[in-house]
Amino acid sequence: MQTSSLFSLDFKDLGKGLLVAVGGAVIAAIETSVKAGTLTFDWKAIGGVALAAGFSYLVKNFFTPAQMVTPVQAATPAQPITPVQ
Repeated sequence: MQTSSLFSLDFKDLGKGLLVAVGGAVIAAIETSVKAGTLTFDWKAIGGVALAAGFSYLVKNFFTPAQMVTPVQAATPAQPITPVQ
């Protein structure tokens, strides 16, 4: 599978950028709640973190050249270890 080429983005990049943004928002919500000691939502901070995380992921992919990504082959079952006598 090939990644998007240099100076371009595809729909996979946008989808993954959205996932990074959501993950960043969840982490920001957890962080503000832990700091406050109670479940609180600072929507401005959460939105800022989500926007920064998603944008930085997309910028990183925009400036990364295309690469061939090969899937990892399934490992074969290991042979049992026999004790030496």
